[in-house]
Amino acid sequence: MADDAVPLLAPPEPATPSGEDADRKDAVRDATAATQATAAPDVASSDDASAQAAVRRRSLSPSRAGDFLTCPLLYRFRVIDRLPEPPSPAAARGTLVHAVLEHLFDRPAPERTPELARSLLDPEWDRLVTDEPELGSLFAAETDLAAWLGEAGVMLDRYFTLEDPRRLEPAHRELSVEAELASGLRLRGYIDRLDVAPGGQTRIVDYKTGSAPPTEFEARALFQMKFYALVLWRAQGRVPRLLQLMYLGNGEIVRYEPDEADLRATERKIEALWQAIERARQSRDWRPRPGRLCDWCAHKALCPAFGGTPPDLPAEVDLPSAASGELASGPALVGDDLV
Repeated sequence: MADDAVPLLAPPEPATPSGEDADRKDAVRDATAATQATAAPDVASSDDASAQAAVRRRSLSPSRAGDFLTCPLLYRFRVIDRLPEPPSPAAARGTLVHAVLEHLFDRPAPERTPELARSLLDPEWDRLVTDEPELGSLFAAETDLAAWLGEAGVMLDRYFTLEDPRRLEPAHRELSVEAELASGLRLRGYIDRLDVAPGGQTRIVDYKTGSAPPTEFEARALFQMKFYALVLWRAQGRVPRLLQLMYLGNGEIVRYEPDEADLRATERKIEALWQAIERARQSRDWRPRPGRLCDWCAHKALCPAFGGTPPDLPAEVDLPSAASGELASGPALVGDDLV
């Protein structure tokens, strides 16, 4: 399949570490976007008023949407306070497995074997540690690192039981996509893999290093995928044919065929979610929502629900714009986005 089968909506960044932890991935890219926006010259001409307005347009990614759905205070900690979060072995493993699967497709199709995938683990880990030195502090002993790499290898072996990469030529990997809704809200994100059939039908693929959720939580897991599908539909005018979540933790695949009604409902949900975020900003009320994920939260000690005290809010609370990015640090709560 030719790479131009689907218009590139925004340039991919193959050098950026990718991973199961979409929050960690988003943090790196958003920080880069913010640096570029800061380094850009000031707009002085009245002719550039529209450019200034574009800079102020609000943006939302599925990771940040998931944060607010999980807990408004978590959204505040990550987006407004920008509190750092230490890396975790689970999130780092997701990053590593994603990196291997991304670069597996750099090789000619006949070479894409389980043996090749395992051989990429050590060099990809070295590259990730070079890019993010704090990852090197995760393991106190070489034996711990070796066992952890072995777990990542098991996940890669499991991937090959789900599909044969020798029969695939993805149109895009780590694809940056964005689209603006009628309200002016800009949606953006990074798709792990986009497959395009000869007839033009598209399949959005996302790798998860956790296990497939129970049926009652499946809709929440699919929200991220419907978010991506909505972005592609609004940008291209074509509904993706299939959404596919590949769970490498237990070797299951969740597939979903969206339609326009699904994506319109997703759009309404996202618009309502953004209105709730704006209300929280205006009222300065970022209340916690205690739940089953609190034990994994890096900010539990600061949460009022557990006797903590959040830092003081800045005098003016501004939400992320399309130019500044949605700055946040650290991994997701459990290494997977929206599970």
